[in-house]
Amino acid sequence: MRFCASLYRYTRRKTRAVAVGDPAHGGVIIGGDHPIVKQSMITADTADTEACAKQTLELAAVGCELVRITVPTVSDAANLRAIAERVRKQGCLVPLVADVHFKPEAAFEAARWVEKIRINPGNYADSKKFAVKSYSDEQYAAELARIEQKFAPLVDFCREHRRAMRIGVNHGSLSDRIMNRYGDTPAGMVESAIEFAQIARKRGYHDIVFSMKSSNPKVTIACCRLLVARLEQLGEDWNYPVHLGVTEAGEGEDGRIKSAIGIGSLLCDGIGDTIRVSLTEDSTHEIPVCRDLLAQIPALVNTTPVEELPAPFDPFSYERRLSSEVPLAPGVVCGKQQPVRVVLTRETWTKLGSNPEPSPGVRAEAVYENLNVRELDPRRDFSIENDAELVTVRDGLDIPPITAFKLLAARLARQGKQNPILLKDCLGAPQHPMSSQAALLRSSVVLGSLLADGIGDAILVRCEPGPERSLHLAYNILQAAGCRFTKADYVACPSCGRTLFDLQSVIARIKARTAHLKGVRIAIMGCIVNGPGEMADADFGYVGGAPGKVNLYVGKKPVKFNIPETEAVDRLVDLIKEHGRWTDP
Repeated sequence: MRFCASLYRYTRRKTRAVAVGDPAHGGVIIGGDHPIVKQSMITADTADTEACAKQTLELAAVGCELVRITVPTVSDAANLRAIAERVRKQGCLVPLVADVHFKPEAAFEAARWVEKIRINPGNYADSKKFAVKSYSDEQYAAELARIEQKFAPLVDFCREHRRAMRIGVNHGSLSDRIMNRYGDTPAGMVESAIEFAQIARKRGYHDIVFSMKSSNPKVTIACCRLLVARLEQLGEDWNYPVHLGVTEAGEGEDGRIKSAIGIGSLLCDGIGDTIRVSLTEDSTHEIPVCRDLLAQIPALVNTTPVEELPAPFDPFSYERRLSSEVPLAPGVVCGKQQPVRVVLTRETWTKLGSNPEPSPGVRAEAVYENLNVRELDPRRDFSIENDAELVTVRDGLDIPPITAFKLLAARLARQGKQNPILLKDCLGAPQHPMSSQAALLRSSVVLGSLLADGIGDAILVRCEPGPERSLHLAYNILQAAGCRFTKADYVACPSCGRTLFDLQSVIARIKARTAHLKGVRIAIMGCIVNGPGEMADADFGYVGGAPGKVNLYVGKKPVKFNIPETEAVDRLVDLIKEHGRWTDP
């Protein structure tokens, strides 16, 4: 299956154009040859007209081109009329998107007042009970017929009133029907979306945008690639646009890195027509990150012809590339099953001086100039006799690093060689200083996309000039890519009108108590919509169950219910201790 024209030469995927609203009167067009659309979501209670209008206007003022609003109930959906009227009276024409879970009747009501509807196939017409059941073909077809009966009225209304729709699948909210037939897999996510699209197409409706989201960047990348490959298999007229995002990415540097890896990798593949960087922060912080991330992509993609070599990795399923072990420094070995190592330049090492380990577990493991590393030009054939030799791409080449390292891995594979690879975020010291955010995004896209494809046994960060920041960035990229853990990992939703507590303050309290727990993954969810499923990869979960009440999970199983919020962080710590995962700071 093919998800892009070339692994080594950039071409933006060609899609049909989907209008959201009237482009002549403030609407936007997603797909086609149009610029990638930046979007975000407000966090106010949808029943609070004034707060929703205020946050919408604030997002539009910082460059947000689509504003999403959660719609938990039919009455919330009806209030979209008042919100839209208030926003339009202020002269703001930004299109509004209703985010609907569980209630088809709310989606139908919302479609009367906004330009786009987002539905989630996993919970639009299904209730998720994590039930195990074997479906015969006849039973499965009967379930699809039941879903079509519930979904068809919305499709017909959207077609007649020129409303756009996002069919947005979240890794954490696949239906029991899909889970039982496909498992918790990218294939299941893709088929879930296609089933709903087939219903829409039967009714002559095509104003569709797809999304495949996970809190794990590697899963997000695999799902979106598989979706595009399946759409191409289905035919030329399945060329619907794709929305990109890493859901529950979290906040601060970690949230930005996860988003840059997932979104940036796909943009470099030529996939993506609209993006959201989901941060557990004020929504207005998301749009500058979207803008800065999009600004990095032209410098990171190759547009000149190179030799088209067979793919050195499976683009739809993560597997670390096989490599030999090579010593880097006394007591430090890279390759094979060793952790991906962190290398610094001698200049950065010298600047660290007497503080070579600025926080526990975060330290430079080798100096670049001291390595016995073979530097190669992957655009040309080369010969390597010894697998036990570290290799990298030579500095100064006029080719983006992502393409260069993919070519290097492909040439090694063609020779049957398993030399470990040292990845660089840039091929030479940056000629012009970058802001810390630009450096973070660029390093994350380059190194994260390669690591997500299984390439890389050591990494070198040079875009960030600050020595301690550079070192921390390297380890944070490895953690976000799921390669190496030096601290606790957090899955945190970005907040919306469904959220039952102040996410930012709760995350701060939880991090203050648990950040030292190396490798422990904690999910912090404002409500139940994606909670249990998205927490499948988490060790522990903290989920809003009711106003002022919290439920605690182990994995995706709830174990403590209706805990007062004032006690919940302490009870979470007790739960971690109870399961033997606690260590003292």
